[in-house]
Amino acid sequence: MPRKPRFFIPGVAVHIVQRGHSRNPVFFDTSDYHTYLSYLHDAVERYECKLHAYVLMTNHVHLLLTPDSKDGASRVMQSVNRLYVPYINYTYGSSGSIWEGRFKASMINHDEYLLTCMRYIELNPVRAGMVQAPEEYRWSSYGVNAWGDKSVFIVPHDLYISLGNSAEFRQQSYRELFNAHLDRETLSDIRKACNTGTPLGNDRFREKVENKLQCRIGYNCRGRPSKGF
Repeated sequence: MPRKPRFFIPGVAVHIVQRGHSRNPVFFDTSDYHTYLSYLHDAVERYECKLHAYVLMTNHVHLLLTPDSKDGASRVMQSVNRLYVPYINYTYGSSGSIWEGRFKASMINHDEYLLTCMRYIELNPVRAGMVQAPEEYRWSSYGVNAWGDKSVFIVPHDLYISLGNSAEFRQQSYRELFNAHLDRETLSDIRKACNTGTPLGNDRFREKVENKLQCRIGYNCRGRPSKGF
């Protein structure tokens, strides 16, 4: 069966997830996290993508970025994996791919979901029970977005910038967003959209994306689309 083609629109944010094969670890040591971030930094600069949020979990990664070209997001992932997989195999004496198939991706309606998706990404370690609060986890963008930690490659989205007139006020406003829990429906919507490649947003946004691309690009659930209402 041929691979389903990927479609991205320049200027539209994308939530990307890639998991380790059989949910196995893809990071084993502090140096692995540093190496992955170094490759990611080089790739987003080379292929002109703006990275807004990320988290590196033990066995998977989440990225939120905006590509400036239709193939920028795919090129970033190809570039990172072309370097990181051989690095892991060489370092730990393994072989073969470390990833479970291709990465998952969903375009995001930033007006509805961008800040929510950033919270979803940076709260992953909390949901996994690894830490009590997102600031306790080292390998995410939370420290940059919430506390102003220095970063060479996080680029604030316009919606994030609109949170306040100064960096300090934006960071405070962003931290306050984390006082509200993400409900189960929102969590489910984000996961389903990414797993199926469906644009994350209202019907109008999905129609706009599909009209722009002149094709259907995903469904909200797996299997054939329902014949009902």
